[in-house]
Formats: sequence, C-alpha cells, structure tokens
Amino acid sequence: MSSTPETPEFTEWQQVIDIVRQAATEQKDDTLLKLLLTPDERSVLLSRVNIFHELLNGDRSQRKISELLGVGVATITRGSNELKHHDDTTKTWLAQLLRDQTK
Repeated sequence: MSSTPETPEFTEWQQVIDIVRQAATEQKDDTLLKLLLTPDERSVLLSRVNIFHELLNGDRSQRKISELLGVGVATITRGSNELKHHDDTTKTWLAQLLRDQTK
C-alpha cells in the first residue's frame, strides 16, 4: 500500500506561476514551457498573444484579425471578452509589453 496521499501535489494556479518564475530565474523557461505545452498548445498561445496585440492596437476589426491569424471570429471575441475583465492600467501594461517585444 502506498503512503503517498491520493491528491495531486499541485492544485493552485499560483504554484504553476511560481514554477515558471523559478524556471525563468534559471533561464530555463523555454525548456519548461516546451515540456508543459504541446506544439498545438504553443501555437494556440502564440495566436492568443497576437489576438491581444491586434485588439489592443485597435487598427483592425475582429473579422480582419480573424483573417490575418487564421482563427475563427469566435476566438477573437473570446480574447476581446477576456480583455473586458481587466482595467485600463492592465490593458495599457499589456499593450506596452507586446509593443516592446515587436521592436
């Protein structure tokens, strides 16, 4: 009989964030994310970053973003709805973070 508890060790989102932070501190974040995410999940995450970038830029309609990224309009709408849950300070921070990465 096993003496290990019958519950998962990691149960909180914050634990995942802490693991990613530690990996980043060790400059192993790329390795960790490649281990945790399948190629399809990484592709979806890349699409999500591009969706937020385009929505925050405000230069294109959701339909144009959909065409540009090859995702459905509903996917763009989900990203837009998620942004609506955040204050202007957070949106400004994210927009700046994404802009800084495109330079």
